Amino acid sequence: MKYEKLATDIIKNVGGKENVNSLTHCITRLRFKLKDESKANTEVLKKMDGVVTVVKSGGQYQVVIGNHVPDVYADVVAIGGFQTEGGDGQESNEKKSLFNSFIDVISGVFAPTLGVLAATGMIKGFNALFVALNIITNTSGTYQVLNAIGDSLFYFFPIFLGFTAAKKFNANQFIGMALGAVLVYPALNKLTAAPPLYTLFGGTVIESSVQLTFLGIPVILMDYSSSVIPIVLSVYIAAKVEKFFKKVIPDVVKTFLVPFCTLLIVAPLALIVIGPVATWAGKLLGTATLAIYNLSPVIAGIFLGGFWQVFVIFGLHWGLIPIAINNLTLLHYDTILAVVLGASFAQTGVVLAILCKTKNTKLKSLAIPAFISGIFGVTEPAIYGITLPRKRPFTLSCIAAGIGGGMIGLMGTKGYMIGGLGIFAFPSYISPEGMDKGFYGAIIGVIVSFVLGFLFMFFSGFKDEEEGEKKNEKSVEKLIKQEVIVSPLKGEVKELSQVKDEAFSSGALGKGIAIEPAEGKIIAPVDGVLTTFFPTGHALGITSNSGAEILIHIGMDTVQLNGKYFSPKAKQGDVIKAGDVLLEFDIKAIKGEGYSLTTPIIVTNSDNYLDIVETDKKAVDYKDDLLVVMI
Repeated sequence: MKYEKLATDIIKNVGGKENVNSLTHCITRLRFKLKDESKANTEVLKKMDGVVTVVKSGGQYQVVIGNHVPDVYADVVAIGGFQTEGGDGQESNEKKSLFNSFIDVISGVFAPTLGVLAATGMIKGFNALFVALNIITNTSGTYQVLNAIGDSLFYFFPIFLGFTAAKKFNANQFIGMALGAVLVYPALNKLTAAPPLYTLFGGTVIESSVQLTFLGIPVILMDYSSSVIPIVLSVYIAAKVEKFFKKVIPDVVKTFLVPFCTLLIVAPLALIVIGPVATWAGKLLGTATLAIYNLSPVIAGIFLGGFWQVFVIFGLHWGLIPIAINNLTLLHYDTILAVVLGASFAQTGVVLAILCKTKNTKLKSLAIPAFISGIFGVTEPAIYGITLPRKRPFTLSCIAAGIGGGMIGLMGTKGYMIGGLGIFAFPSYISPEGMDKGFYGAIIGVIVSFVLGFLFMFFSGFKDEEEGEKKNEKSVEKLIKQEVIVSPLKGEVKELSQVKDEAFSSGALGKGIAIEPAEGKIIAPVDGVLTTFFPTGHALGITSNSGAEILIHIGMDTVQLNGKYFSPKAKQGDVIKAGDVLLEFDIKAIKGEGYSLTTPIIVTNSDNYLDIVETDKKAVDYKDDLLVVMI
C-alpha cells in the first residue's frame, strides 16, 4: 500500500476505527462521520505530513488530503476494514442540528454521483462545442453516440439517486433503484401524450391532466427524467416502510416479501402523491430562485461569487447544488453555478501571485501543485494549504471572485448542464443555439476573476512568513507533550481487540495493548505510585508522575487462583521507578491450571488525553517503548 502509514495514522487520530460510523470521499477530502468528534486529534491531524487540514462541517469530519485522495481512501478502507463508500450502519452519538442534518443528507445523496455527473456533462458539453465549431453536425452518428453518453446519467438520474439515497437512509439499494426506474418508466411517460380522462385542479397553477387511475385513484403523470426531489423523498419514505416490514415479516420470507410489500406501497404513492407534490414544490423553488436572481443578476453574482469559497469551506454549497440541478431539470438552465464560475480562478490567480513573489521553498512546493489543481477547478489545496491560513490572500480571492461573479451576472450567463470544473466547465455554458452573449460572459468573468486575484495579491505587500511558520510549528510542538510507558513484560505483542474479555477488547476500560508474557516478571513501566495492588496479585494499578493511570492485568480470570503462583515484590502505596520489579509469577503453573496469561496493559483514564499510541513491534523486551500518551 502506497499510503499505508498515512492511512494508519489518520485512522488512529480520528479516534480509531471503532469511532468511525461511515466514510466517503470527494475530490480532495476524506469525509468521516464520527460517533464522537471529541475523540479525534484534530491538531495532530492538521500537522501530519500528507494532510492539508481538517474541516468540521455539516455533521462530517473532513480530512483534506488533495488530489490523490482516492488512493489514500482505498488504503484507509483496507486498513480500517470499512465498507466502501459507507459505514457500519450504526448511529452516531453526536446530536446534529436540523441544518447540519440537512447538509449531511444532501451531501451523502449527491456527492457519490458528482464525479460521473461532471464527466457525462463534459462529454455533452464538448459535443455542443464540436457542433458550434462545425466539427460535426447534430444529425451525425458521432453526435448521437456522444449525446447518448452525455445524457445517460442525467436522464436516468432518479435511478442513480435511488441507489445513493437508499444507501444514505439505510434502505435496500435495489428498492431505491426500482423506485427511480418506476418514475422514468418509458411506457408511463408515453401516456402523457394520450387524451386525458379528465382534469384535476382546473383553473389553478397546478392544473393537471389525468391519463390513468390506480385502483380508481387518479394518477398525475409527469416527466420525472432528470428530477431529484421526487426520488429522494420516495426513498426516504421507503426506508421507513421497509424498516416496519422487516420487524413484522418472518425471517424465512423476508428476502422477497419485504421488497414486495415496500414497492407495492411506495411506488404507487410516489406516482400518486410524492411525485406530483415534489414536482410542484420544485417548480416553486425554481421560480423563486429565478425571481431572486432577476431582481439584480449583478448583486446575485457579487454575493454568490464572493462567498462561494466560504460556502465550500463550511459545506454550505451542498444546499445550493440540488437547487441548481432542480433548475436544470425544470427550467433547462441554471444561473446559480454560473455566477460562481470565477471563484476557483480567482483563488488560482492569488496562488500564482504568491508563487511569483515567495522565496520560501516550502511555500513554493505547495503553490505549484495548488496552482495546477486550481486551473482544473480543484481549489482545496490552495485554500487550506496556502490562502486561508494567511487570511489576506483568501479575502482578496473572495473579492476578485465577487467582481467576476458580478460580471457574469451582468452578461446573463446560464449553465445548460452539470459539467466539469475549472477550464473543463466552459462547454457547459454553450446554449443549445450556440455560443451566445452568456458564453462569452463566462469567459470574461473568469478572466476578470483570475487577473484581479493575481493583481490584488501581487501588489498587496506580500511578505514571506518563513520565520513565523517555524515559530508556529514550535508552538504546536510545545502544546503536544508525550509520556512514554515502557513495557513491564517481555513477550509477544497483541492488539487489545484480541483479548478474550469484552471489557478489555472493546476498549471500555481504556486504550492500550496486550502482551503474551515469555517470562514471569512484571517491572514498573513508569515513575509513579503503586496505587492499587490486588491481594490476589493478579492485577495492579499505577499512577504515573504525569497522571496517567495504568492497569496491568496478568491473564484472564486469574483472580480465581486467589494469589496462588503470584509473588508480589512491592506493596500498595509504594513510590516506584521505571524498571523496579513489582511482581513475579509462575507461567508454567498458571498455564497448567488452564488459565490464559494474555496480559492487557491499559491507560484507564484515556479520555483525558489526545491519544494513546501503541508500539508497532511484534515482540517487546523489558523497558522497550510500549505506549506513548499524547498529553
